[in-house]
Amino acid sequence: MNKPPLLISACLAGIRCRYNGSSVPFPLLEALEQAYSLVAVCPEQLGGLITPRSASERVNGRILTKEGEDVTHFFEAGAQEALCIALNHHCTTALLMERSPSCGVGFIYDGTFSSTLTEGNGVFAALLISHSFTLYTPTSAGLLL
Repeated sequence: MNKPPLLISACLAGIRCRYNGSSVPFPLLEALEQAYSLVAVCPEQLGGLITPRSASERVNGRILTKEGEDVTHFFEAGAQEALCIALNHHCTTALLMERSPSCGVGFIYDGTFSSTLTEGNGVFAALLISHSFTLYTPTSAGLLL
């Protein structure tokens, strides 16, 4: 039986690729693996950023590190590369990490590095939306099962 493909943020698949070198394994990962063919991507790494790396947030339309370095290009390049992987695997649905400047859906950190949220989407999430992907976060992922 062919399982449908599901794009997933690599950190949710247990890969230690977050800015601080950690992962946030999705609690229902085994159930997802039974129902879907998972395609794990980390747009930030695909864009050339190392792990661990400085925390980044969107500030006035750019992605800046906590130290003020503009890393927008890395986020945009990684989003494009991750999109290519998704399309090559015929993905149309994704489970993305919440609040991330790459993968956040609906709400992302506001650029003050104070854990304050603002409405918006991460760079990769916005790109997927522009390609008509259906997006889920860990909060809404129960709808996938």
